[in-house]
Parts: sequence; C-alpha cells; structure tokens
Amino acid sequence: MVGMIQQNESENIRALVALLLASGVISRREVDEPLLFLTLHRLAGDGSSRRFWRVGRQNGEGLCLAVAPAGLTGQDMAEARAARLIGTHLHQKGVRVPAQYGWDEEQGLLLFEDLGDMKLHDLVEQSRHQSGQINLQKIRPLYSQTVLHLASMQIHGAAGFDRDWCWDTKEYDRSLMLQRESGYFLRAFWQELLGRQVMPGIAEEFEQIAVSASQAPATFFLHRDFQSRNIMINKGQPYFIDFQGGRMGPLAYDLASLLIDPYCALPPLFQEELIQLYLEAVMALQPLDARQFRQQYSFLALQRNLQIIGAFSFLSRTKGKLFFAQFIAPALLSLAERLQDQELRDLQILPLMVGQALKQLQVQ
Repeated sequence: MVGMIQQNESENIRALVALLLASGVISRREVDEPLLFLTLHRLAGDGSSRRFWRVGRQNGEGLCLAVAPAGLTGQDMAEARAARLIGTHLHQKGVRVPAQYGWDEEQGLLLFEDLGDMKLHDLVEQSRHQSGQINLQKIRPLYSQTVLHLASMQIHGAAGFDRDWCWDTKEYDRSLMLQRESGYFLRAFWQELLGRQVMPGIAEEFEQIAVSASQAPATFFLHRDFQSRNIMINKGQPYFIDFQGGRMGPLAYDLASLLIDPYCALPPLFQEELIQLYLEAVMALQPLDARQFRQQYSFLALQRNLQIIGAFSFLSRTKGKLFFAQFIAPALLSLAERLQDQELRDLQILPLMVGQALKQLQVQ
C-alpha cells in the first residue's frame, strides 16, 4: 500500500479505499467510483520524513488525514507503530490528541482525525503587533489551556504506559542527553554549521549538565517535541500531534520545550506566568516540590535548548529545509539568557562558546 501511495494521485486514492471503507470513513457507494467522490492532497511535514495526505470528498468535506512512514525499514515501521499505540493510549486517557480512524499494521498506514491547518504558532504570529511584540491578550487563553492539558497528559499518560511502544528510546536519560542533545549541538551546530573545533573541556561540562538534568525522575509521559507547531488549534481548543516520539521522562522538559520555543519567543514574564499556572495544575493532581522543580527546569530547559539548535542546524544545512535556519539565532539568544540562571552560573566553557557563536553569526 505504501508503495502505491508513492505513485500518482489516482492510485493514492485507490490504495486508501480499502482502509477507509474498513474503518467506516467512506461508504460502499464511494468505493465503486472513488475517483468521483474522493480527493487526496499531499501535505508537507516540518522536520519529519513521514508522508501526509488530507483525504476529503469532492464537495469539500474533510474526512481524515492519512500518514505513512517514509519507507518500510524496521525503524520506519517501529515509528508508525508507536504513533498508533501511543496515540491510542493517550486518546483513551482523555488527552487532547486526534482520534484514529484506521490502521494498516503491515504497511504502517494510519488514519487520523483531521484537525485542520491552524497551529498555535500561526496564531502567535497573527497576534504580533507591527512592532513585533506578541499580543498576550490574544494568546494567553490558548497557552493557559495548553499548559493545563500538558500537565494532565504527563501524569495521566504515564498511567499504564507500556515502554515497549516506544520506537526510539524507552526513557529520556543521561545517555540520550549526551548523544542527541548536547552532542547534537556540538556536531551539527558548532562543528558543521560554524566550522569550529571542539573546545577542550566541553565534553566534561556537558557530562556535568546531563548528570544534573538526570536527577529529575523520569516517571511521567514525555512528548519530547512539545512546541507550538505540534499544537493544533481546532474550534478554539488545543490538540497535540507528533507524539510518536513519546517515552517516559521528567516533568519539566515538555514545559520548557513549549516556553523556550524559538518559533514564538515568548516574553520571559509570560513564561513565568505559565510556569506558575502549570505548577498549580500539577499540584492539583499530585504533590510536587516547586523549588526542586524549578532547579530541574533550568537544566532540562538547557538540554532542550541545545537540542533545538542542533536540530535546526542539521535540518537547514544537511536536509536543506531552510525554514529552520531563521530560528537558530533566536534559539542561541535564548540559550545565552538561560545560562544566566543561578543553577548554571558555574558553567564556563559553554557560555564562552555561545558568545563566540553569537559573534560569528553577528547576532545582536
């Protein structure tokens, strides 16, 4: 089926018909003449290599989204299976994720509820004044809802979560931080994008950061890419997508991903407001040491910031997805600000590297 989906649009529709019918999305009458009734439009993904289509009727009625893996490798199929199993689990827990209408396990093809095209990031951009400042009055209700639902997802999503569903790693841990976050920053940004040599002592400093960050208990559901372009707004409500990389992890990481998101560059005071709202939401569900959480937040936000810069460097330079290049400088400025946190004041080499990078990129 996936092989057929790579061909022309007519065959794309034919390949989906059996799954659409079996799932009850279309009727038997539509099966007889699918090309007269159905439409299939290819959608672009952000950083993902997966393939997406919007399925609808000729009269303009939307039916669902079809998602297929990039290929048929073991890794591709494991990611598709994770989307199916994690998404089903979260939906059953009442988490704001799209409903699933059909699943072809052999080919990794999944039918999702169509939540439209409006992302949280789009609404933030629409709210900006000519001065470039965000109109907080317009976006505050959506961000407030988002952090409340985030707290619920992290806690309720952890209940009954099967780590065998995970396709990447089963837990966010020190090894992942060093290889896929600080290591990513070092390779993709510092060495490949900037063309610089590794500074002596940075490996030890990254190890120190990872040890501190890993003190946060990894006993909650972690989305791991919880940012404004993975939050859809449908009928005024936020819904979460791209959860197939979910695993067990610490509380603060997803919140940091949302708040330091360079796509939106939220003002620091607004970030603090949302942290307070989030803490109240978590503590309404279970006990939490707020002071300890804030310490963990500093290190986990730092880890996330390193990951963002590494990812944007790789996607723009290696993958040729130039959309991401414009957000490297904001992410670097965010990292410079993060390094002013009291918990991070002992770091010496990373602040030096960030300063040199800002100068090289001529970021003010």
